[in-house]
Amino acid sequence: IKTQLLLSYFLAGTLHKLTIKAEPGSVVTCRSAVTIWCEGTMNAEICVLHKEESQKTWGTQTPEMPENKAKFSIPSVTQEHGGQYHCYCYSSAGWSERSDTLEIVVTGIYYKKPHLTALPSPVISPGGNITLKCISWVGYDKLILTKEDQKFLSSMNSQYIHSIRQYQAYFFIASMTQDHIGTFQCYGYYNDTPQLWSVPSDHLKIYISGLSKKPSLLTHQGHILDPGKSLTLQCCSDINYDRFLLYKVGEDNLTEHGNQQTKTGFSLSNFTLDSVSSSTGGQYRCYGAYNLSSEWSASSDPLDILIAGQLPFSPSLSMKPNSTVHSGDNVTLLCQSTNKVDTFILSKEGAAQQPQQLKSKFQVWDFQAEFSMSAVTTALSGTYRCYGSWDSSLYLLTQASDPVELTVSASENQDHTLENLIRMGMAVMILIVIGILIFEGWWSQRQGKHVAGM
Repeated sequence: IKTQLLLSYFLAGTLHKLTIKAEPGSVVTCRSAVTIWCEGTMNAEICVLHKEESQKTWGTQTPEMPENKAKFSIPSVTQEHGGQYHCYCYSSAGWSERSDTLEIVVTGIYYKKPHLTALPSPVISPGGNITLKCISWVGYDKLILTKEDQKFLSSMNSQYIHSIRQYQAYFFIASMTQDHIGTFQCYGYYNDTPQLWSVPSDHLKIYISGLSKKPSLLTHQGHILDPGKSLTLQCCSDINYDRFLLYKVGEDNLTEHGNQQTKTGFSLSNFTLDSVSSSTGGQYRCYGAYNLSSEWSASSDPLDILIAGQLPFSPSLSMKPNSTVHSGDNVTLLCQSTNKVDTFILSKEGAAQQPQQLKSKFQVWDFQAEFSMSAVTTALSGTYRCYGSWDSSLYLLTQASDPVELTVSASENQDHTLENLIRMGMAVMILIVIGILIFEGWWSQRQGKHVAGM
């Protein structure tokens, strides 16, 4: 009887269509388990699973009651299981229509994983556009983008970029909304085996930033660090955010921390980075969010972290007219280097603000930049150092110049103010005395004439 049933299923279609699905999903890692469910008609006696391009049925099962679902288990998926499936069920009323096609994709067949990155950033404002770029060092015919457990979103032909010897594909998402946020991966595959994919790229999480108040991003170790030092970046806000996100511009991995409450009502989170190295250098931003919201705040102002000692020379630093001046004077700090420098950086020891930067100019024998300070005040007194960097590595600096001490004293005009007031007071008093003496002389003379006339 079973043989007759199997022969007759090719005449299927007399009853309604079935439902077919895979658990935990249709994209399955090699060597993991998957279950294919075929939901049949009432009182179905047998269900048949068929794999397209196969000369035989993949399996037969009796449906489980009362759901009328047949279970086809694959305990360890291999590349032979990749493909398209559909199922039929037979009951006393005849064969059902075949189900829709279920595509089983087996990942991890090829071991060279691609890399997924977000342009311009994995944190996007609502309504903004984002491009996800999948890169491979292996010549897969196609690169495909997936989002979490959803069916794969898009497949693109890979393009070989000769100058960087990479294959790549761009996936453009316009007008970002809450529906677009989540975790993405990309894979590679060949045209002749579209259900056999490579290992996935690392996860890339996409975030949306909103309009709520931006937090502040601070460093208590300074903006210019030597390798081996520790670094803690603090994201804080007077808004009671539940969590904070730290982002290094140009990278795809973001770090999320819960908040700490301070006695003054601020919320903050400390992000401690491992021992500082050249890879630590860069520009950082942070965001805040509430637990019940998937939207992050506006970005903090950018914070630059610069790593000293990465270029094997040091510039020189000098001051004009000299290193001791009076408040209100103008001062110029001159950075110079006989080695090529694209940008000079001027740092004041202990300053909270970010260092000043100027593009260098080549003058006869060396590269130089002049940092001008107009009408200096005593607050500008301190120790200054100068560094250089190249455009190819903006955050990696030379060794420091020798330190130069700037001393700003109160102006001479301010020093003589009291003395001048005393002098003016004495002059007024002298004038008054002289005036009195003249008046007395005049009065005495007048009185004498008056007596003589009598």
